[in-house]
Amino acid sequence: MEFMARGRAEVRITHADVGKRVSVRRLTGGGPGEAAFTDAVGVLTSWDEGVLSITRRTGATVRIEESALVAAKVVPAAPARRRGPAADTRELQEVAARGWPALETARLGDWTLRASAGFTRRANSVLALGDPGLPLDAALERVRQWYGERGLPALITVPTGRADAADALADALAERGWPAEAETVVRTGALAPLADASPGSTGDAPARVALAREPDAEWLALYHRAGGAAETAAALKVLTGGPSVWFASVPGPDRHPAAIGRVVVDGRWAGFAAIEVAPAQRRRGLATRVMAALAEQALSEGASAAYLQVEADNEGARALYDRLGFADHHRYHYRRALPGSAR
Repeated sequence: MEFMARGRAEVRITHADVGKRVSVRRLTGGGPGEAAFTDAVGVLTSWDEGVLSITRRTGATVRIEESALVAAKVVPAAPARRRGPAADTRELQEVAARGWPALETARLGDWTLRASAGFTRRANSVLALGDPGLPLDAALERVRQWYGERGLPALITVPTGRADAADALADALAERGWPAEAETVVRTGALAPLADASPGSTGDAPARVALAREPDAEWLALYHRAGGAAETAAALKVLTGGPSVWFASVPGPDRHPAAIGRVVVDGRWAGFAAIEVAPAQRRRGLATRVMAALAEQALSEGASAAYLQVEADNEGARALYDRLGFADHHRYHYRRALPGSAR
């Protein structure tokens, strides 16, 4: 990492650079067996009272005393070829919420409380965008009560990793004993290249992708995310909700689906989810073929941009989406209220 200018290190960032991606070097050690300096790259999310907060790509926040800075500079946000469609965090979070609609919602200031009989964290957590309209502790108590009345754990979705995300809320919840779980990456990409990405299928005949407005029992069997009867009923309502929803499936040799997928079209956005391939049918390009067929349908309805959400530790899926041109936009995780955590 190069910080030298005319032979000396320089701090070349100011308070005006909050919101930009920066690279910094700080003095951290120097004792026996310790490195004297540590480098960090991320978004400068705040610079208050002599302390800089830098959010890394992983969503972790690093706090640095201004007095410890040795060198710093603004760096490009990302190579141009890897940038997705322009959008802020709030837009994508709201679009994704419309595309995976909860069965029951309630407002708490700018926050939205969502419940769906326990089917997926997304549809059973608070969408925390903006001000809850109450002091935080009072808002959290209201959240606990609302979810407790429905027999659900209190979960809050917390976007991170960008200047317009909610890193400060993540820190406040951590201080109150709400642990983090299920870190997820929101990725975006252009839609048209995705529609052209379909590979040839191995075997005697090309894979045929069938599209339908509702999932049938065979589609749901491969998806296998819902549990009991109540959760399955909730799953159907969530899955079929959204502005314009399509379900894709590729028939397998036993007439059961070899691969499935879902897309929801909402204005310029096409949101992809539930991309699954039967274990015996993997490595045949079927996931790409399903996404290409869904992308083609979304293009016909006027969409131009794609988004999806993938768990941060799902390396196989992330590699597939890399090949299909998706780039990281931001991350989010959930914060869960535990018994005894601060109210």
